[in-house]
Amino acid sequence: MEKLQNFINGSYSSPVSGEYMDNYEPATGKVYSLIPKSGAKDVELAVVAAENAYPVWSKMSIDARSRIMVKLSEGIEAQMEKFVAAESRDNGKPVALAGRVDIPRAVSNFHFFATAILHFASESHNMEGVGVNYTLRKPIGIVGCISPWNLPLYLFSWKIAPALAAGNCVIAKPSEVTPYTAYLLGQVAKEAGMPDGVLNILHGEGHDVGDAIVKHPKIKAISFTGGTATGKYIAKTAAPMFKKLSLELGGKNPNIIFDDCDFDDMMRTTLLSSFANQGQICLCGSRIFVQRGIYEKFKEEFVRKVDALLVAEPNNPKAKLGAVVSKPHMEKVLSYVELAKEEGGKVVSGGEKVQLEAPFENGYYLRPTVIEGLSYDCRTNQEEIFGPVVTIMPFDTEEEALMMANSTQYGLSATLWTSDLERAHRMANEIHAGIVWINAWLVRDLRTPFGGAKASGVGREGGWEALRFFTEPKNVFVKY
Repeated sequence: MEKLQNFINGSYSSPVSGEYMDNYEPATGKVYSLIPKSGAKDVELAVVAAENAYPVWSKMSIDARSRIMVKLSEGIEAQMEKFVAAESRDNGKPVALAGRVDIPRAVSNFHFFATAILHFASESHNMEGVGVNYTLRKPIGIVGCISPWNLPLYLFSWKIAPALAAGNCVIAKPSEVTPYTAYLLGQVAKEAGMPDGVLNILHGEGHDVGDAIVKHPKIKAISFTGGTATGKYIAKTAAPMFKKLSLELGGKNPNIIFDDCDFDDMMRTTLLSSFANQGQICLCGSRIFVQRGIYEKFKEEFVRKVDALLVAEPNNPKAKLGAVVSKPHMEKVLSYVELAKEEGGKVVSGGEKVQLEAPFENGYYLRPTVIEGLSYDCRTNQEEIFGPVVTIMPFDTEEEALMMANSTQYGLSATLWTSDLERAHRMANEIHAGIVWINAWLVRDLRTPFGGAKASGVGREGGWEALRFFTEPKNVFVKY
C-alpha cells in the first residue's frame, strides 16, 4: 500500500504524528493508498521552511521566477499521461475528461501566471507642481492555499501559481479526498529548480491541518475554495488576525432558456453544463428555467439525451460520467433526490445508483438525474447538491425568470440562452452573479476576474485580480 508524503522544504517527509488515512478509489470503492494525517506541527515545519526561503524567492528577479514556473508547467506536461491517470483514479472522473480539461488546465495555469508576472505593472499618479506618487506591489510573505476535490490539480494550481509568481512562499493543502496529483507536483517543482521551502504541500483533514494553516500567525493570506459553511468559519477565524482572504464558495447556478434560443446549440451545451464532471463543478447549471413555449419540447429532448448518457468506469473511452468522488458524497446526493420527492418533485430521469460489474461493483456511480414539478424556493432548489442532479421549471416572463434565478443565497454564475441582444444585456446586468455566460457555458479566459456574489464568496481570482490579491500595494511619494 503506497504511503503519500508531505512535501516540506524541498523533500518528502512523513507526518509528525506518524498517522495516515485511507485514500479510496471512487471507481472501485477500495482503498488504494494512504494519506498523511498532518496537523499543527507539520504546518510549523512548513512555515519555518517558507520563512527561510522567502528572502531568496521574493528577491529573485521576475525573469528567474518566471523561468522556474515555466519549467514547472513543462514538467507536468512531460508527465501528462501519469498525471491524467492519477487524477482520474483519485477523483473518479473519466480519463478522457482529466486528459482534456484537468491536467492541461493545470499546465496552462502555471504557464499563464509565469508569463503574466512579466507584464504586471504598477501605477503612478502625478501631482502637477508638487510631486509624483508611484505604487509598489510587494509579495505578502507566506500564504495559505486550500483547494477542493472536484478539480484537484486544476484548482490547486489556480491558487498556488499566482501566489508563487508574485514572490510569495506557499503552504498548500489539497483536499484529503483527492491528494494524489498534488503529491506528484512536489517532485516536479523540485526538478524545475524551485528553491527549497518555496512550495510546501501538506496533506490531511481540514479540521487538523487546514485549521492550523488558517490560524497560524505567520501565514498572512488565505485563498480557499470549498463549501460556504467552511468559508464562514475561515472568515470568522482569520478576520481578527487581519489576514487577506479570497473565498470561492458554493453555487446554485441558474440556466435560463428563452424560447428564441438556438435550440440545438442550447441542448448540446445544457447537457454539458448539467452533468460535466458528474455535476461536481461549482459552475454547473443545476436549476434549469425554460420558457413555457418550449418547455415540453425541451423536456422531451433533454430527458431522451440524458437517458442515453453512459455512466461507466473512468477508463471506458465512451464514458460520459464516471464515479462521484466518495461514498458519503454519493449518499448526500441520493438524499437530495429523496428530499425532492418529498417536496413534490417528479424524477423524470435517473435518481438512482448504477451497478457496474466487477471490479467496479462497489464504485460510487449515479445515474444523471432530472427532476421537475418543484417550486423555485424549495430546499432542493435552494441548497447546493453538487452532483449529477438538475431541476427543470417553466417560466413565462423575463421578470419571473429573473426573480427565480436570484432567489438563492448564492451568486456564482449564470447561463442565459436567447437571440434577443437587448434582453441578453438587460438580464446579464440584473442577475446576481459574478459570471454570466450568454449562449455559452464555461468559456474561460484566464485574464478575467473569477468569483461570486452573496454566499458564493469574497474576492476574485484570475489575471491581475489574483496577482493583486497576492501582493500588498505600497504608495511612495517623491516631492519635486
